[in-house]
Amino acid sequence: MENYPEKLPILPLAGRFVRLEPLTDSHIAELAKAAGDERIWGYSVRGDIGDYLKAAQDGLANGRQLPFAVRLLAENRLVGMSRLFDMAPEHRRLELGYTWYVPEVWGSAVNPEAKRLLLGHAFEAWGARRVEFKIHHANLRSQAAVAKLGGVREGVLRSHMILPGGVRRDSVVFSILDGEWPAVRERLDVRLAALSTAR
Repeated sequence: MENYPEKLPILPLAGRFVRLEPLTDSHIAELAKAAGDERIWGYSVRGDIGDYLKAAQDGLANGRQLPFAVRLLAENRLVGMSRLFDMAPEHRRLELGYTWYVPEVWGSAVNPEAKRLLLGHAFEAWGARRVEFKIHHANLRSQAAVAKLGGVREGVLRSHMILPGGVRRDSVVFSILDGEWPAVRERLDVRLAALSTAR
């Protein structure tokens, strides 16, 4: 097996529209404020936002997660988060998720560019062979967004999670493999170039 780093490098990832900054204490107050819109959390397990952000920091500290604060460059403000996690170096596999954004950037360049940066980091800096996504079965908007990226729908994990209040969640699984990444990257680059031209 060729050499590759056991852990993902921890560094900011910058594009034309957003910069993904590894989570630090300096992000917490602004992210907590941004997360106040309840529309963000319809399909997500959040609970107390302080506990949510502390768990992300702990995941970074112990090497199990790589959480990023997403900064909208045009306005120099934080508009959400995303994480790489559940990393299995022996299988060169990880998951991309815990993604949320303030509603005013839904449908903009923020999500496709953040995904472009995160996927590039996983496949190109770490040598991943598989990046997977697990999405609430009722969250059709997020499923459509991952499918538009080029994610392949693999199936449903039934009764995968128990949400607050004891509600059962099924999870729809998508993945992108290393051999699929060049085509996904090209599609994202074309999409982002069009968005840049339209500004």
